[in-house]
Amino acid sequence: MCEKAALREKFKKLRAGLKSAEKDGRIAENALAAFAEKSSFFVYLSLPAEAGTAALIEELSARGKTVCVPRIVGGEMLCVPLSDKLKSGAFGISEPEEGEEKTCEVALCPLLAFDEAGYRLGYGGGYYDRYFALHPEVLRVGLAYEGQAIGSLPHERHDARLDAVVTESGVRFFPPRNA
Repeated sequence: MCEKAALREKFKKLRAGLKSAEKDGRIAENALAAFAEKSSFFVYLSLPAEAGTAALIEELSARGKTVCVPRIVGGEMLCVPLSDKLKSGAFGISEPEEGEEKTCEVALCPLLAFDEAGYRLGYGGGYYDRYFALHPEVLRVGLAYEGQAIGSLPHERHDARLDAVVTESGVRFFPPRNA
């Protein structure tokens, strides 16, 4: 088994034990405080084991922010406005039935682990890496539990670094990507 695959298995189990509504609430509060001045957000619709985004999406909408979510089309991830008309999409994840692609200021993405340099361990599909390569201007922010941190992750040239990670303990900003 390759190193990333083994790490994915390890962190899937670890993350499941970290999940709590209280932590999700603190993650949402920390994200809202850190990025309050931003007007548009690309937010994943969370699965049960992920850092929850439902309350965060609700609060962003209540504050008049533009909220977009992922939609997979032809194997690529698009950023489309959240709508009431959702369908089961790739991997059983809810997504809007339609919508024109937009570019938001901040992308809030899920992860299995993150390291001190800002690399994230995702699920292995490369959707966020490809999206970030096409949209380098978007602020890349992971949502995670503090226990998902690791000193260093294996990474390849195509792996996109994050600008920050929001956990229940606060926000970690990483060195600029062009440094």
